[in-house]
Amino acid sequence: MYIYPDNLKSKAILWLWQLRDIGVIGVGLLLSVFALAQLKLLPPIVITALYAFLTIRFDDTSILDFIKYACAFFITKQQTYEWGYGKQ
Repeated sequence: MYIYPDNLKSKAILWLWQLRDIGVIGVGLLLSVFALAQLKLLPPIVITALYAFLTIRFDDTSILDFIKYACAFFITKQQTYEWGYGKQ
């Protein structure tokens, strides 16, 4: 019996984020606070908060993943359609 989910095959998750996302959010928050304190810039903290919101995971998917898949489907990947009659 394993305590870690999916027999050590799933990614590590802490609270609602993957550990990689928590690292990115932490570094972004640190840089955002420095930018806000020294340069009086608000956009970095808004971008960090938006990234934190978009990477919240429910059932192993996030809003950011959905947006990536939608962009790939509608914009970046070519769709092929084959028209014709079946064998008769």
